[in-house]
Parts: sequence; structure tokens; C-alpha cells
Amino acid sequence: MTGYDAVVLAGGAARRLGGADKPTLRVGGRTLLDRVLEACADAEETVVVGPRRPTARPVRWAREEPPGGGPLAGLAAGLRQTASATTLVLSADLPFLRAETVRALLAAAATGGPYVEGVLLTDFDGRDQPLVAAYRTEPLRRELALLATEHGGLAGLPLRLLTDELTLGRFAHPTASFDCDTWEDVATARARIRDDGSVLDEWISAAKTELGIDLDVDTTALLDLARDAAHGVARPAAPLTTFLVGYAAGRAGGGPEAVAEATRKAVALAQRWAAEAAAGAAAAGGGAVAASAEDGKAGKPAEDGAAGKPTENGTGAEAAPDGTAGDPAIGRADGKPVDGGAAGNPADRGADGKADGAR
Repeated sequence: MTGYDAVVLAGGAARRLGGADKPTLRVGGRTLLDRVLEACADAEETVVVGPRRPTARPVRWAREEPPGGGPLAGLAAGLRQTASATTLVLSADLPFLRAETVRALLAAAATGGPYVEGVLLTDFDGRDQPLVAAYRTEPLRRELALLATEHGGLAGLPLRLLTDELTLGRFAHPTASFDCDTWEDVATARARIRDDGSVLDEWISAAKTELGIDLDVDTTALLDLARDAAHGVARPAAPLTTFLVGYAAGRAGGGPEAVAEATRKAVALAQRWAAEAAAGAAAAGGGAVAASAEDGKAGKPAEDGAAGKPTENGTGAEAAPDGTAGDPAIGRADGKPVDGGAAGNPADRGADGKADGAR
């Protein structure tokens, strides 16, 4: 991709928002201006035209003359601080603009041919969006100078006076040019940001902005680490481990390499921890089997005859002292105990089976 400068117009009055400072409205945890600045973060120079505001990354500031003088006056002010042959022009209220869309737009402008002086984004309905566009800088300056001469200045002039004089290509994208002109637009943007499946990326970007962190984070590696810590150690270990990784990376210099190295070490530790825990559980399970064999719960039968080893009387239980469960050799054939001769040894019975003492 060829180098480019970016001019971000952030000086509008936002009348339909009741005069609210539109670029500082938050969508998905970040200001609209910061979202746009992230999309053009690889610009060689970024100029924001409008009142100075806090931003997540360094920019140059310019002011249109007069303040609030409209997009052409703002564009001319921004171009005075740029030098690249290509200028990306953006409004400051584009919640769905992404870096990949910016790169595609710039690529279209670079390959459009020698007579193409810029490429505009077109929206879902096919309408031109001249404030989401990549222009060749020289024709842009030329036409702005001609318009200023013709009209005695640029304040209040509509954008179409500029775009009508340029040879422009088109690049279609259904959502990148969605802007926030009303409170309904802001509400729609906030709802879509949470529903479009990228809420985690949005949250990471918002957190980085809030914490002043300018670092590309490998969220996949960190999520894998959190999973390993939660499953291999304990659930509360996940957030604590990622915190410790961040702290260690900060002490080591805080760059992407430091984060990657701290993450690698923590992942290896979590995996070793899980393996050791599994081995310990297996060893403990084997010991439990051996112990249960010794106490008669499994394996060797207990000596009291409750289960397993047959007792001397062959019934599975020792004969009680009172003969209530006696040896068949001294009890009746039906197993009832002998009591005062009422039940004798079968050897002492007659042919009719009655005990001799009962005859």
C-alpha cells in the first residue's frame, strides 16, 4: 500500500444532536473520533480539523477559517499540513469504518488509472460519500483553490462543488459510511456494535484506549491461557493469571514480544500443573483400591464372614454361641436349632425322621 495522509473533519456544529460534541460521543466504549483514528492509524500524517480534544493516538490539529465554516474550508485547512500524494478524507462520526476498508479504498484509488483523481465510498443505496474517500492530493488542492477564487472563499460551500469537478471512481460498502447525525443514529450504532459478533474486539479496543495502551494484543493466545488456567488449575486462576502475565510483560519492557513470552511461560506452567494434578489423581485412585482391599470393602473378604470367605460351618457365618445359627451336623435337617431334644441330630432319628427322644 502506498503512503497517504489523512484529514479528519471534526468541526461540525451537530445541530441535530442538540449541539452535542459529536466526535466525543462514545459508541462501543470509544469516542467516534477515536474509532475513525484507529481506522487510519497507518497514515503517515493525520490531521484533525476542529477544536482540540483528547485522542487515543497523537495527531496534528488544524482549524478551518472561519470556525464552523463547513467541509471545504476544513479540508483546505487540513491539506495545508499534509505532504503525501494521496489524501484520505474522513468525517469524524463513522462508527463502522475499519482499517481493512480504508486499505481497500486506497488500493482502489491507486489502481484506478492515470485519469482517476480519487475514489469515493458509496453506501447501501449507492449514494456517494465524499467524506469517506481517497483523493490524489494535487487535484484536490487545485480545485479547492479555484473554488476559493471563484466564490471569494470556501466557507459554507457544499461538497458537491468540489466532487463535480473531479474525475472519481466508486467503491461500494454497505456500512462503512454509516454516520451519526441524530440520536437515533447513535442508538443504532451502539446496538449494532454489540450485536455484530465483534463485541470482544470492541471491548479490547475500548479497554486499550481507556488504559492508554498502544499495543497489539493476541487475544487468541490470552484466551487460550485463560482456558488452560481455568480448566487445569481452578476457574478463578484465569483472570489472575492473565493479570500476572500483563504485569510480567510490563516489567520486561511491555512490548508485544514481552507479552508473548510471558504468555508462553504461563501456558506451559498451566499445562504442567494440569498434568501433575492428573497424575496425582491417578496415583490416589490406585491407593484407594489397595486400601479398600485391606479393609474388606473390596478384594479380600472380611474375617467376620459378612462377605467372602466361608466360615467353618459352611453357611457364610460363624455359629453363634447360643446355636441360633448352628452347624448342620448338630442341628435338625431343616436347620432349626436343637433345643432340649426337640430337634436332634439326624443320625439319632428313627426311620420316620422323628427324634428318638420324641417317640
